[in-house]
Amino acid sequence: MYLRPLTQYSLVWYVNLFNHAIVNAEKSDAIEARLGFLIDFFTYSLYKNICRSLFEKDKLLFSFTLAATIFGYKGTLDPTEYRFLLTGGLGNKEGSGNLPAKWMSEKLWLEMLRLSDLPTFKGFSDDFKKDPSKWQHIYDSSNPEQEQLPEPWNAKLDPFQKLMALRTLRPDKLTIAVQIYVDTSMGRRFIEPPPFDLGECYADSTAYTPLVFVLSPGSDPMSGLITFSESMGVALESLSLGQGQGVKAEKLIAAAVKSGSWVILQNCHLAVSWMTTLDRICEEFNTAETPPNPAFRLWLTSYPSEHFPVAVLQNGIKMTNEPPKGMRANMMQSFLNDPVNDPDFFEGCSRPGELKKLLVGLAFFHAFVQERKKFGPLGWNIPYGFNDPDLKISLRQLRMFLNEARPDQDVAVPLKALVYLVGECNYGGRVTDDKDRRLMNNLLFNYIAEGVVSETYSYSPSGVYVSPNCNTQADFVEFIKTLPQVPAPEIFGLHENADITCDQNETYAMFETVLSLQPRVNSGGGLSREDVIEASAKDIFERCPPPFDIDQVHHQYPTDYNQSMNTVLTQECIRYNALIIVMRKSLQESLKALKGLVVMSPELEGVTNSIFDNQVPDMWGSKAYPSLKPLSSWVIDLLERIKFINQWIDKGPPPVYWISGLFFPQAFLTGTLQNYARKYQIAIDTVMWNFNVEDKKTFASQKTPPEDGCYVSGYFLEGARWDFEKHQLAESKPKELYTDFPMMWLEPKQHRVAPTEGFYECPAYKTLTRNGTLSTTGHSTNFVMYMEVPTDKSQSHWINRSVAVFTALMF
Repeated sequence: MYLRPLTQYSLVWYVNLFNHAIVNAEKSDAIEARLGFLIDFFTYSLYKNICRSLFEKDKLLFSFTLAATIFGYKGTLDPTEYRFLLTGGLGNKEGSGNLPAKWMSEKLWLEMLRLSDLPTFKGFSDDFKKDPSKWQHIYDSSNPEQEQLPEPWNAKLDPFQKLMALRTLRPDKLTIAVQIYVDTSMGRRFIEPPPFDLGECYADSTAYTPLVFVLSPGSDPMSGLITFSESMGVALESLSLGQGQGVKAEKLIAAAVKSGSWVILQNCHLAVSWMTTLDRICEEFNTAETPPNPAFRLWLTSYPSEHFPVAVLQNGIKMTNEPPKGMRANMMQSFLNDPVNDPDFFEGCSRPGELKKLLVGLAFFHAFVQERKKFGPLGWNIPYGFNDPDLKISLRQLRMFLNEARPDQDVAVPLKALVYLVGECNYGGRVTDDKDRRLMNNLLFNYIAEGVVSETYSYSPSGVYVSPNCNTQADFVEFIKTLPQVPAPEIFGLHENADITCDQNETYAMFETVLSLQPRVNSGGGLSREDVIEASAKDIFERCPPPFDIDQVHHQYPTDYNQSMNTVLTQECIRYNALIIVMRKSLQESLKALKGLVVMSPELEGVTNSIFDNQVPDMWGSKAYPSLKPLSSWVIDLLERIKFINQWIDKGPPPVYWISGLFFPQAFLTGTLQNYARKYQIAIDTVMWNFNVEDKKTFASQKTPPEDGCYVSGYFLEGARWDFEKHQLAESKPKELYTDFPMMWLEPKQHRVAPTEGFYECPAYKTLTRNGTLSTTGHSTNFVMYMEVPTDKSQSHWINRSVAVFTALMF
């Protein structure tokens, strides 16, 4: 995570803001009072001015960073504690695998053990271990940020330290807790960003300072700017940049500088090669012999882009005006905008009743596909930029198909064409992931179906979201106002746990961004930054095993036509060696660089910075398998993987393969099919998998391999759980985000006939991000395979739930 490239400010900008504070802050003859007024005025002015250039998701992040920086300089915030809140601490701890309570996860217990190393929290984990039930009310609460800690910790800890305790119990609620912290420590105005005001932005500008709209999907500042220019009585010239438009833009600006009119250049991110010219033009505003007409303004729109001129960014006035968020706001926007607000469109259809019902379905669908993005990979594997034109063309096609249908024709006939166009062209044309396409087509049948035109159709199991029986546009608007402000996951087809996943992702993303903004200075109190890095680097180096002896492995497991696993093992060792060699060498060089024995190169600096931030260095990540784990967990996982490979080398092919320990599981699966095909001398392209869930066997208990195929374990299930009594998928338990998936027998079969019901085609991935890229081998860097998992529910139910299995989690 990182802040957008367009959030940059110059020193001159800060100086001007400070001068503004000197002039406008409350006056006082008492120097202490005057300084207090200045600091208060400048702090809020800084917050207000920077907030208007930030997206909504980054505004709380900025408030929190501002508060932490202020209290850090005042000495009331311990930098070591601040870093723990952001990272969760470093290193493994003895006893981290012995959980004191069933409801406690290994990740949170490890963080609690690390937290107990801090002076203020000495004995914290011991107190928890003595009686976990005293703490369970926080874990079970729907508002844990408002619950009191057991004594003596509630009285002993200050508000910031209580955030640290909450991180070890309910990290999903930290975003709300941070908001409360900023509110109580800085004031409510620092969590309530001022609304977007185009007039105020204009008042702060001059003819020398461009005004930059930072775009986001679905935002369009043009209509608002046109209205504002008309109210100001100023001519506005507009030009959308692209190939060959640079010369026209220069002429427009040159004319407007003299006449005092306004120019807006749209989509600057599409004219990368012309950005240097824009930089020169803006510089000439200040250096030209004839200054610009005071009424002149240059407006720019751009998506975040690294190619945007830095000087223009730092000195210009940046603004964001995002589209409304939430199902209700999205629906409202659809009904108040073209074409729905056009009476001819709304009332002029030959089948008005069906049009209005299906119009609501399309509006719900449009809001659904956009708002589902907030759940991250649970929502969509890839976050697509669905926008208003997608809905508009779909609505016009709906009206056209209904008008062209015969009066006595079943509505299902035109709906078939509409479903195809929406799912494959209007919206589906953006979808590049086949799992996302499966989800979209599945969802369409809930929103565009014959049942939608009935009197009692419901879009959600609870019946909160229904197809209303309204006649006029005003009636529909009133209905939309009754919808919940914050929709429950059920409308998206997701389990209630999806909210926890969403909140956790939001928390960790915020802290990761804040961490990336921290200065590279001593952590304050105790060990210095260099001491912390040196201790961690030494620990990792000492635990890092030597590379595999490839010659010995190849000698022990030579290439064999009838045993492809020998080749798989050798390839695994080669891949792990590439990572181990880079790790050991970079750790050795980093330790030398910390002592001043060698030059600290940019690459080594990246390694040391990542170790300090508890992140996997890019140098290692480029040679490693996909992983989302923090460095401390990543090292433990790597050692477990290498242990698995060593056992394979020492004891021969295992009876059960730990698929999580394989660098490239796709090669292993192909090798298993090859063994079967060569054993029975049949064509490999006629062989497919039978999927047998062996939930009565375990990795430890199974001592012999199957006659054909292989046993695999190590998968984790998200979005559902395995019912060991009914031997099928079941709904997740509350707060149980991930569960272990039982051992599976992958059994090769020739000319296999796939079942038609009673199973869910479950995708298997390496990491929770789900999306990947196509590698040179023709395989995805993330997706592994589809597996048929038994269920008594429909496929569509689990597709909507986004149920999948993974070889690794985030911790």
